Amino acid sequence: MWIQRSGERYPGGDGTGIETRHAFSFSGYYDPDNVRFGLLVACNEERLAPGTGFAEHPHRDLEIVTWVIEGELTHEDSTGSGTVVRPGDVQRLSAGSGVRHTERNAGAEPLAFVQMWLAPGPGAAADPGYEVVRGIADGTPYALDRTEAVLHVRRLTDGERTALPDAPWVYAHMVRGAVRIGAETLEAGDAARISGAEGLEARGVGAAELLIWEMHAEPVYG
Repeated sequence: MWIQRSGERYPGGDGTGIETRHAFSFSGYYDPDNVRFGLLVACNEERLAPGTGFAEHPHRDLEIVTWVIEGELTHEDSTGSGTVVRPGDVQRLSAGSGVRHTERNAGAEPLAFVQMWLAPGPGAAADPGYEVVRGIADGTPYALDRTEAVLHVRRLTDGERTALPDAPWVYAHMVRGAVRIGAETLEAGDAARISGAEGLEARGVGAAELLIWEMHAEPVYG
């Protein structure tokens, strides 16, 4: 198990109300030893001041999953989808053969969210797709049908335990609060990368919210 602390993330942003923290090589930051883990190729913590956002930009061959921590995220894309994503919702944008979208904070309060990019599986559908699951329940798995990955959302009370998936690649990201995994304590913004996970569990230290990726493949290129 390898722990990446919140302060070890690479900082980004444009200095105009957008702050970003990258877990993997991204944009102007490149580390050849830190380009992905399993199918996960990006895990960005984003903070947007009111009235700021990302102008329209393209994606392709990615599964983009977003979890709002606080505030409201306004999303619009070239599939015709447009919605407001709130805490507790899971947003998925399948870029497929190509899609363009905007993300902005149209509200009056600060916006914070985690955005995670995963490589699709071989033979994945080429058409873009979009989905929002409102108020996903604790412990309800969210499977990506275009790749071999499942997202688990866990909200733990103090001392409550949850089993981590047994999988070749498990990525656990702390949204808020703290948990213990083995001898390690993860706090907000920290993440654990676990290869060959088997028989592990997380225990809440106070109230905690945890995103867990269960992955059973690596990207196939070429």
